[in-house]
Amino acid sequence: MRRRTKLGARRRKKLGKRLANALLRADLPEVVALLAAGVDPNAATPDGSTPLYRASVQGLAPAVLLLLAAGAAPDTESGHGDEGTPLTGAAAWGHTEVVRHLLAYGADPDHREDSGTGASPLDWAVRGDHRETAELLRAADRTTSES
Repeated sequence: MRRRTKLGARRRKKLGKRLANALLRADLPEVVALLAAGVDPNAATPDGSTPLYRASVQGLAPAVLLLLAAGAAPDTESGHGDEGTPLTGAAAWGHTEVVRHLLAYGADPDHREDSGTGASPLDWAVRGDHRETAELLRAADRTTSES
């Protein structure tokens, strides 16, 4: 019985690495196949990078939607204190479509990276002079504040 558990964990780890690599290559068919095979959309790589963060930073809007639909948590911080959240990553690079998807799936526009002590998504969008992304985040913040 114990052997079966180890093989299951080993297989999950291997599939998680394949998902991370598929995202780096922007290989959407492979991402779809891996998620259909049951890969955990929140499974971090050994360096702590989550699939959703990788897709968000790269601006892979279709992959972001696939991961979110598969249950990826939109506010999970990636890395070991050196990456941030999917929303801060997307905002830093001005990936407005990705920001829009993350917000639609419940990402908190006020959630600061570094366990709440770092920059906000809006801070990153402003630093990068990504005006459309910044305006989207301001609008989301107003909507959140009114609720």
